[in-house]
Amino acid sequence: MLGFLSARQAGLEDPLRLRRAESTRRVLGLELNKDRDVERIHGSGVNTLDIEPVEGRYCFAGHRQEILAVSWSPRYEYILATASADSKAKLWDVRRASGCLITLDQHNGKKSQAVESANTAHNGKVNGLCFTSDGLHLLTVGTDNRMRLWNSSNGENTLVNYGKVHNDSRKGLKFTVSCGCSTEFVFVPYGSTIAVYTIYSGEQITMLKGHYKSVDCCVFQSNFQELYSGSRDCNILAWVPSLYESVPDNDEATTKSQLNPAFEDAWSSSDEEG
Repeated sequence: MLGFLSARQAGLEDPLRLRRAESTRRVLGLELNKDRDVERIHGSGVNTLDIEPVEGRYCFAGHRQEILAVSWSPRYEYILATASADSKAKLWDVRRASGCLITLDQHNGKKSQAVESANTAHNGKVNGLCFTSDGLHLLTVGTDNRMRLWNSSNGENTLVNYGKVHNDSRKGLKFTVSCGCSTEFVFVPYGSTIAVYTIYSGEQITMLKGHYKSVDCCVFQSNFQELYSGSRDCNILAWVPSLYESVPDNDEATTKSQLNPAFEDAWSSSDEEG
């Protein structure tokens, strides 16, 4: 539909001309900007387009291999993050086509590291990224089974240790973060499960189990505080917060409930009284 709208506004009514205009390269990913931009991945470059009218604006070239993931900043509508198979992650200002703002460096510029690993975000393909809900930080995942948290203003690696984050995806890995929780969480597909970590401490809270095959993507709905996940088992699951969890009591045969740490401050006392 977007291609058809683009062709119509460009005056391309003939179907053959439409196909030639819109299928020159594969589109591997697309994400809407909350303002008005649309971005598409073209091989190792990124095209940004404007919906009204739909026309190519810039082509950002800087990655040496294909781009596997992109994300718009929720804080600044003109900041775009890209992740590539060349082990690099970059931040761009789409208002100018002069080049990227920052190339993320896992070593924070330390000269003691090997030259070939300089200015790389991971020791493998970077196939997933996601801004935190406030846009102040950026999370990346790579095929080196690591997840990293970056300061989005200066590109500094915050060195939060999440441990081994299993990632054998050959394509982009779509993960997400919470919004509106007292503690911020990141949800990462892990085989047929979803691993839940606290963003700023790196602690793994739990594993969400429910799918029968690999989970390909997940998204967080802030209004209802729900997580949705899509899997190769052809199911979409909705995960709702469980305020209380059962904990065995060593002194008695019965069980008691305690507040789930993932949601312990999500509701105020006034909500409980009501």
